[in-house]
Amino acid sequence: MAAASRSPSGWALLLLVALWQQRAAGSGVFQLQLQEFANERGVLASGRRCEPGCRTFFRVCLKHFQAVVSPGPCTFGSVSTPVLGTNSFAVGDDSSGGGRNPLQLPFNFTWPGTFSLIIEAWHAPGDDLRPEALPPDALISKIAIQGSLPVGQKWLLDEQTSPLTRLRYSYRVICSDNYYGDSCSRLCKKRNDHFGHYVCQPDGSLSCLPGWTGEYCEQPVCLSGCHEQNGYCSKPAECICRPGWQGRLCNECIPHNGCRHGTCSTPWQCTCDEGWGGLFCDQDLNYCTHHSPCKNGATCSNSGQRSYTCTCRPGYTGVDCELELSECDSNPCRNGGSCKDQEDGYRCLCPPGYYGLHCEHSTLTCADSPCFNGGSCQERNQGASYACECPPNFTGSNCEKKVDRCTSNPCANGGQCLNRGPNRVCRCRPGFTGAHCELHISDCARSPCAHGGTCHDLETGFVCTCPAGFSGRRCEVRIPTEACASGPCLNGATCYTGLPPDNFVCNCPYGFVGSRCEFPVSMPPSFPWVAVSLGVGLVVVLVVLCMVAVAVRQLRLRRPDDGSREAMNNLSDFQKDNLIPAAQLKNTNQKKELEVDCGLDKSNCGKQQNHTLDYNLAPGPLGRGTLPGKYPHSDKSLGEKAPLRLHSEKPECRISAICSPRDSMYQSVCLISEERNECVIATEV
Repeated sequence: MAAASRSPSGWALLLLVALWQQRAAGSGVFQLQLQEFANERGVLASGRRCEPGCRTFFRVCLKHFQAVVSPGPCTFGSVSTPVLGTNSFAVGDDSSGGGRNPLQLPFNFTWPGTFSLIIEAWHAPGDDLRPEALPPDALISKIAIQGSLPVGQKWLLDEQTSPLTRLRYSYRVICSDNYYGDSCSRLCKKRNDHFGHYVCQPDGSLSCLPGWTGEYCEQPVCLSGCHEQNGYCSKPAECICRPGWQGRLCNECIPHNGCRHGTCSTPWQCTCDEGWGGLFCDQDLNYCTHHSPCKNGATCSNSGQRSYTCTCRPGYTGVDCELELSECDSNPCRNGGSCKDQEDGYRCLCPPGYYGLHCEHSTLTCADSPCFNGGSCQERNQGASYACECPPNFTGSNCEKKVDRCTSNPCANGGQCLNRGPNRVCRCRPGFTGAHCELHISDCARSPCAHGGTCHDLETGFVCTCPAGFSGRRCEVRIPTEACASGPCLNGATCYTGLPPDNFVCNCPYGFVGSRCEFPVSMPPSFPWVAVSLGVGLVVVLVVLCMVAVAVRQLRLRRPDDGSREAMNNLSDFQKDNLIPAAQLKNTNQKKELEVDCGLDKSNCGKQQNHTLDYNLAPGPLGRGTLPGKYPHSDKSLGEKAPLRLHSEKPECRISAICSPRDSMYQSVCLISEERNECVIATEV
């Protein structure tokens, strides 16, 4: 389970580790096979004899090519054998003591093709074969060779001799498992999993297993003939169809769902077969061909969807000409003859006095009273024949037949003829009208089908054959199709199939216009009724507050003592009517005979004449006729808003002007002089 759930990155890591391990194990092996060693005298290289014999083992050193082999590191590797024999012996394939023959010298590099080899034979007095444990003169013999050696399976045989010894051996270089090529440098490991499906050629190239292809044989070969674009496969000899396609080779398109009598060239189409119409090709436009409703050799004519008309051959009748007419139905026998059907036709049985095929010849005369039903007889051919003049509603050569106005089949288009007294009436089939059912009722005359739909009259009404992209009884409903798949309509608009060149129409939401609903419509701002209402309410509140403040102020102004209230009121009224600027003030500071006006009511002191009024004003700029903004310090100066008091010799005309509050614009006292008729006002702003 853990291996099955391992991620792709985990598989890649394992693959790299496996490759590294293979590389570390070596790319090739130098093999040396010792065959026979001869030391017949049993002596060492120094000439000393081995007692009791030379227990011989070998040391092999493989190194890079040297023109003159010299001691040094074994650059390609080294190997030692256990004791293989005493003095002279033959070496088998698998020597005792755990030694392997041939000897293996693996390497993990590209084989250069050349080498140097040193083979030493040593005498081991004991079991310890380490160099430091051996006597200095334990060497028996030493040989060195060099040359070129290609990679291959063939062994090269060689024999080296010296005055005392002889060694016969063979050697070769082969590549390790999964390594190939002339230098064992190409790694290839056969596999059959989702990383690849291949085996390795002798040169290391990949050879795909049957049913696979690709650089690493990871691509399956699909079923032969499987469509390249419409089909694919996940394993060999398979053909899986893409959406919209079907069939063994995925070369057949899937028509629109519900398509009944149509085909397609691209997926989801419904191209109607001949004689069929409608969005799903389920509307029969050729009922005559598909159903052959007319019988007895009648001619069929299509007159709309599932509508037809049969033109009957003589002798047949009915909607489908299924009824065979009797030849006697046409009343071929005249003069009261009776008709009898026969296999080959009919035969007329003539009444007495008549003969012929249709009893058309008479042997009677007017003397025989041949005319029936009140008909009058007229002599002809000098009495040899006669003719009957029939009354209304009767006919025949002898007035023997009652007139049947329906005999001539006056009603067209399968209408039924009915006798109504002296008249005849046609009962028409649905879809026809007129006195003789000769007029076809066309519901298509008013063009009820929208968007180019084709109208077909039926007995019960009409049917519209809609073009692609429209549906509904009148083709009024747009059906989204492939033209809308790319989402051409913006801002949430609904896409419908349209006419070329765009093949689509966008139904824009409110506030957007354009062929793709890409332009917003600038909307006029709505009137800010809420803000205006709040502003009006605030103004009303402020006005009410101001009115309250004014009322409170007036109440405060009317609260002086009762003794001075009337004078102050008069003074206030006077100020309102006689207020003058301060620059026009005059101050005489003299005793004058004045007439004092105490308001509008002059009954008390307005009539007082020739009274001396003593008024005193504080010295300063006021005496010069001006009122500056600041006054000198004085208990009764206007600058400190002290009251102005005017004294008259008559107590009843004494006037005291009390300063109005600080927020008043003027504070004044008006004195009217009798002589100069002047108004002197003391004012403080």
